[in-house]
Amino acid sequence: MKRYFLVMLLVLSGAPTAPAGSIIGTVRGVAPPGGGESGGGGGYDSRRYKFAEKIDYDHLHDFVVYIDQPLAEITPSAPKLAAVTTQKDASFEPHVLPVAVGTKVRWPNDDDIYHNVFSMSDAKEFDLGYYKQEKTPELLFDKVGRVDVFCAIHTKMHCIILVLPNPFFATAEAKGRFVIPNVPAGTYKVRAWHERLPSQTKDVTVPADGSVEVDFALGVSDLPKY
Repeated sequence: MKRYFLVMLLVLSGAPTAPAGSIIGTVRGVAPPGGGESGGGGGYDSRRYKFAEKIDYDHLHDFVVYIDQPLAEITPSAPKLAAVTTQKDASFEPHVLPVAVGTKVRWPNDDDIYHNVFSMSDAKEFDLGYYKQEKTPELLFDKVGRVDVFCAIHTKMHCIILVLPNPFFATAEAKGRFVIPNVPAGTYKVRAWHERLPSQTKDVTVPADGSVEVDFALGVSDLPKY
């Protein structure tokens, strides 16, 4: 709910006055055909693979849907409120945070232990150093791209800041539904993204009033075979 509210706030704070509609729909993951035994059985009966966790494509989350093109003529100015990624219980929350380029992100540590926040990504290299609760660093994300963030102390701490070219995006709900409101009328390239799956792009024409529906199914079946 907090992430959905943030997306709404980013869009509405600078909502265009031109006729606008909404992009609605669903996004889901699709298991590859012939991807091995479902559930147990076969090789998974062996103690060797007892803890080999398989991807549950029916319950993937953290899908992001966004307009994948710069919109300089209608893009609102950078949001005044910073987004937040919290370090809590030795993890980052949220795991995936989509933001419009030009957004600042705050990095509070709610734990009683030291954490370190750093990234080696091309879109943003940084190291915030070691700290507990004595400070809350804030960082500007000024280049479009995926930024993988880690903690130099704890191996399982990883999150993604997905820096997008404009504020027209949404994080899908648990059942895969998404809504991108207040999109100026026109035809756009809309991309559905997930960190573990190939993304998918569709041309979508947004009406001057009302909504247009588009659904996405992401999977690896369309990748080249070698």
